[in-house]
Amino acid sequence: MGKAAIFRLATCFDFLMLVLGIVIAVIALGYGFGSFGRPGPGLYPFFLGVAIAVFALFILISELRSDNHKPILETEGAITLILMAATFALWIVAMPLLGYVIVTLLAAFAFCKIMLLEGWWKPLAVSGGTALFIYLLFDYWLYIDLPRGILG
Repeated sequence: MGKAAIFRLATCFDFLMLVLGIVIAVIALGYGFGSFGRPGPGLYPFFLGVAIAVFALFILISELRSDNHKPILETEGAITLILMAATFALWIVAMPLLGYVIVTLLAAFAFCKIMLLEGWWKPLAVSGGTALFIYLLFDYWLYIDLPRGILG
């Protein structure tokens, strides 16, 4: 794939993200904002759409001004992306079986190892902290039931 094809692919993706952000913001307008004391259903999606559009615009402008048109992913980056996507897919499939917290612990550990976080203690600490934080946030503080899996 030549430099022009890679440039067009990246530019098209950036433009697609810009359009997606604008579409999200426009659709969210129809839901209503409510107030900051009692937010409506359109408040968060509107600001999320605006953020996506603004960041995509900055990236698109940067891409168009740049003279450096390297490939988006080298071989190592493509392998990392594939492994992370596979881990995420397994996380989704395993969640109903093993439960949200355990699968999140395992997935976070896998993500740490895929991103080459050194040793075993750091990935264990990151994944344990992530799983504990998610449990405390959703199950304990917000009272949102997470899938418990076969371990109940």
